[in-house]
Amino acid sequence: MTRILHVINGLSSGGAEAMLTRLLLLRQPGLQQSAVTLLRGGSNAQKLRQNGVPVYDLDLRFGPLAILQLAGIIRREKPDVVQSWMYYADLAALAALQLSGRRAETRLIWGIRCSDMRLDLYRPWLRGAVRLAAKLSGRPDIVSVNSAAGQQVHAALGYHPKRWALVHNGIELDRFKPDAAARAQIRAELGIDDATPLIACLARNDAMKDYPTFIRMLDLLPGVKAFAAGIGTQSLPDHPRLFRLGRRDDVPALLAAADLLVSSSAFGEGFSNAIGEAMASGLPVVATDVGDAKLIIGETGRIVPPGNAEALAEAARSLLALPPERMTALRQAARDRIETEFSLPRAAQSFRRLYA
Repeated sequence: MTRILHVINGLSSGGAEAMLTRLLLLRQPGLQQSAVTLLRGGSNAQKLRQNGVPVYDLDLRFGPLAILQLAGIIRREKPDVVQSWMYYADLAALAALQLSGRRAETRLIWGIRCSDMRLDLYRPWLRGAVRLAAKLSGRPDIVSVNSAAGQQVHAALGYHPKRWALVHNGIELDRFKPDAAARAQIRAELGIDDATPLIACLARNDAMKDYPTFIRMLDLLPGVKAFAAGIGTQSLPDHPRLFRLGRRDDVPALLAAADLLVSSSAFGEGFSNAIGEAMASGLPVVATDVGDAKLIIGETGRIVPPGNAEALAEAARSLLALPPERMTALRQAARDRIETEFSLPRAAQSFRRLYA
């Protein structure tokens, strides 16, 4: 039995949090896995505990004490591998593993989940964490990334690991899929008929997601409605054809109700879960050329430059105008691409190879 201890900033909503939760709920034979969160609580922590996965809560506000607590967990659990997720967790895992006295017995895998972050738009300590992580990046045994773009960006930032490992995110095909009943239910909830084109955007309200460009795109698409789902989206500017849904737990049903997903991100994306989940749901995707969006979508959607509302609108218009038989083929091709290249079992197998 190989013992894996995952360390992550928190287990609320978010792409890395969702990916880790998916992996832990797979219950893979031969792996004994648990998680430590640097911040308390979160919906995914609750979900894991309900399914019998051990989750330890720390409180990073107390800095050194949290690191000492993590070192104690490592000493007690004696993991074969500590895998950390994102900058703060990477640094905490490195320090705690060193303090635990188990550095010689336990392998350390860092995790990068983004690409070209505009760090000037975020708090100063994030910039400091990235700079420090770059200096210390030769210490872990492996630095894993979920996108080729993320590796390139971080190499340019000064990351110099012993070994890079690319493991794309994995999508749950049995959860994200076309669903006629869910489509009817969500459209009834929103008060729109089946013939009205509906665009989905799954992203928290954050500078990197560039909702201003998304809303300008919607202005250029008369007769089209859209919804935005994610933390903070209820506070987006009012628009007569935009449903501001906030955080939702029924994302598969929301995607089933849509005709198209638009990802308007301006920067920072590594592997976008939203793009993969939409494609698994049978949706063509229009995305900005950020992170690995082009690689994920392939020939099943459209890629446009970031920050260009007109290009987003034209790409969305061209897809929504496709004849029914062409749209049906494109929807199937999108789902097939996720099944073939980016399924959850495929990602889980890649992680197992890192742990071997």
